[in-house]
Amino acid sequence: MSRTLNTLTNLFPLWVTVCGVLALFQPAWFTWFQGPLIVWGLAIIMLGMGITLSLEDFKKVARTPRPVALGVIAQFCIMPFMGWAIAYALNLPTEFAAGLILVSCCPGGTASNVVVYIARANIALSVLMTMCSTFAAIALTPILTQWLAGKYVPVDAWALFRSTVQIVLLPIVIGMLLNRYAQKTVERVKPAAPLVAVIAIVLIVASILGARAEQIRESGGILLLAVTLMHMGAFGLGYGITRVLGFEELVRRTVAIEVGMQNSGLGSALAVKHFTPSAATPCAISAIMHCILGSFLAALWRRDAEKLNNAKESDNLGPKPQDES
Repeated sequence: MSRTLNTLTNLFPLWVTVCGVLALFQPAWFTWFQGPLIVWGLAIIMLGMGITLSLEDFKKVARTPRPVALGVIAQFCIMPFMGWAIAYALNLPTEFAAGLILVSCCPGGTASNVVVYIARANIALSVLMTMCSTFAAIALTPILTQWLAGKYVPVDAWALFRSTVQIVLLPIVIGMLLNRYAQKTVERVKPAAPLVAVIAIVLIVASILGARAEQIRESGGILLLAVTLMHMGAFGLGYGITRVLGFEELVRRTVAIEVGMQNSGLGSALAVKHFTPSAATPCAISAIMHCILGSFLAALWRRDAEKLNNAKESDNLGPKPQDES
């Protein structure tokens, strides 16, 4: 059973791709998953990750604040630069350029935590980076958007804080408490948690994409190219910078995923409210493209992590050298 669950989890890129394409042509199949269902889906994802964490995980991260600081700084330097540069280089129409820059200035999304979870990178570091970037976004998202897009995008700080607590912090804390005080129950459900997270994130992404299906079909390939280049560049730079600075492999992978994946749902909501529905189209495409690219990385790195673990286990089980006398 665990092997089957693991296989289905590793097929995350396939599920995202197939459901994303279907959402473009059959939006009604997925757009029912909106409003409170998305909130509950994100909460379930966070709960699933919470049961894998302990207080000691966060203490370890707190002892090494450099990767957290680097990740948050990179989040609001690399991505906004990529969004602005690509919008300028491709000479995107004004509304599409504003939407692309807006989503590039958003904080890391909860999907990044799921991808880090599946990739078997540093989950505690990922969650802490998402939390820090979300709080920083209260000031940085409108400032950067105004600077790079020439428009001011107000962010409701209290609503953003409340959503962060409800969707991210509270479920994770509950999961950690369950992991500490209900270990037997947690051990029974833990093997299925990654697959449940995959199902939830696929439904969320397909729903966001389906809601903008008509606009996406009409916009042609220029937006797809722009969004893909933006996320690929951010993943690559996020990994490359941490490698140059000498961070270990799991930190590199975590930072790359965090920098490359944005809170596209927030971007879509802000675009509709403060710009136009057309400006939300790049945000909708971003919602699926960063998951497709991130999930392919996650599947690749997950297999790599499994090979490393198997190799370590083989070394531990192998014959030990005998002393010569």
